[in-house]
Amino acid sequence: MSVYLSQAELRDAVRSDLPAIVEIYNASIASRSANAELRPVTIAQREPWFEAHTPDKHPLWVAIVDDQVVGWIGLSPFLPRAAYHITAELSVYVAPGKQGHGLGTWMLEKLLAECPRLGIENVVSLVFAHNYASLRMNEKAGFERWGYLPQVTELDTVRRDVVILGRKIVTQ
Repeated sequence: MSVYLSQAELRDAVRSDLPAIVEIYNASIASRSANAELRPVTIAQREPWFEAHTPDKHPLWVAIVDDQVVGWIGLSPFLPRAAYHITAELSVYVAPGKQGHGLGTWMLEKLLAECPRLGIENVVSLVFAHNYASLRMNEKAGFERWGYLPQVTELDTVRRDVVILGRKIVTQ
């Protein structure tokens, strides 16, 4: 474990973390490789999303280093239909300047270990095909390619592909 990770704490996100969560999310927009937003989102826009997370089924965690939120990870319902309750969609974001220390991988490993307790049997991650760092992180954590969506997004007039990655969780 790196010195940086040895200082990190992972805990449930609280309402006062939302500004930092939104700031980290918004910082990823300019790269056009981490999410499909074209403009920054507001805290108010993310409040319903934040409230939809629950520690017992779809947690939202923040990584803290030196009393600062430096990353976040969460599970959201994969689709709203009831039969999908055993499957969740993954989101992982690390603050600029804090990337490359293994923080995303560390958060992902911790979250995957909690999936049996949460009743989650499948975790799905949708990643832009040109986001090599996220693809590597997911594959390193045991995710496999479950699908490919060619040119389903348009970012600044450029069509981009999305890779659907998934991992089965052992629940025994």
